[in-house]
Amino acid sequence: MEADLVQRAGIPFESMPAAGVHGVGIRSMPGNLLKLARGFFKSKQILKRFRPDVLLFTGGYVAVPMALAGVPFSSLLFVPDIEPGLALKVISWFSDRITVPVAESFLHFPPRLHRRISVTGYPTRPELAAIDKASARTRLGLREGQPVLLVTGGSKGAQTINRAITRLLPELLPQWQVVHICGNLNWDDTRAARQNLSSDLQENYHIYPYLHDEMGAALCAADLILSRAGASTLGEYPAAGTPAILVPYPYAWRYQKVNADYLVNKGAATLLPDGQMDEKLGEFITYLFEHPAKLEEMHQRMAALTQPHSAETIARELLDLASKSVKDAGGREEII
Repeated sequence: MEADLVQRAGIPFESMPAAGVHGVGIRSMPGNLLKLARGFFKSKQILKRFRPDVLLFTGGYVAVPMALAGVPFSSLLFVPDIEPGLALKVISWFSDRITVPVAESFLHFPPRLHRRISVTGYPTRPELAAIDKASARTRLGLREGQPVLLVTGGSKGAQTINRAITRLLPELLPQWQVVHICGNLNWDDTRAARQNLSSDLQENYHIYPYLHDEMGAALCAADLILSRAGASTLGEYPAAGTPAILVPYPYAWRYQKVNADYLVNKGAATLLPDGQMDEKLGEFITYLFEHPAKLEEMHQRMAALTQPHSAETIARELLDLASKSVKDAGGREEII
């Protein structure tokens, strides 16, 4: 999915071998280590050909080979989640600067690295700040005056969320509109669930396998979001000012739980454990929609967390590093 998004943006893309080692079984470990070694040598080739002034890392084991190969280069690590994963903890020791989404991230780094860390927030697409709810609903074919629930599980979808919400459709749709981004893997099942609804309920149920350009409109059109608690919730939900019911993915260490706890503690979201969805999801949604004052309070608290200049701040950090790198090398005085 990332490759597709990068290429859609017209940015040159190269892949490299990589694999995780955290939580990997003993049988898979040798093969994964071999992939990382191959990725290291592929990274050396890319660096030799491209000769960058600065490197930007932002997560995942795929970045480790490049971080090791790129030790001689200036680099910046952006940590998208509040708590860095194992790969990012390794990369942080090789990075000249580290940017984090919130101040609470300091707790997850050793004191020796604190001088390299700055809080920038989570970068978001600029159009999020420019979309109002009315125009967003028009773009998605939604009616005014009827609350909207946005359900999203990321690029591949969240199967347990998809199953829970489709079971609740007969209960939800007579009262509220649902925009459901189900992911490509569950598209056929979701489309079948819609076809099984009466025609009047189908009008309130808007389904998509994935949204590219219209995702910002979906975030801004919604009165409430139901989703996992990946890193983007720290930036996109505050930028849209939309409160959320967060269901952290239970098999991804604790990164999503830490993100969710942060937003819950700020009063901007509510937490629903994955294992309790079948029992309590309908109750959570109904309570919030039937208590608009509570929903409005969560909206205000979510909007207060926005940091609209995050992308610009990170870009300036990168340009500063690149400029110093060029000057140290006796090269150009400006980076364009």
